[in-house]
Amino acid sequence: MNASLWIRQIHRWTAIVFTTTVIANFVAMSQGEPPAWVVYSPLPPLFLLLATGLYMFVLPYAVNWRGRQRASG
Repeated sequence: MNASLWIRQIHRWTAIVFTTTVIANFVAMSQGEPPAWVVYSPLPPLFLLLATGLYMFVLPYAVNWRGRQRASG
């Protein structure tokens, strides 16, 4: 399995974790004032989603750019 497939798989599972933490956050808020760790628990998966999402967004452009460099060089 190459790196791009690993990144996609990590992105998918992180999206599941993020969704679960957001749902848990709303449930905790409906019960009253939640502790700070519950409120901030969606942030680590969100940052990982940002990193993997940006990687997958830039990847096609990077492949095209590298292909052009090889063709002209």
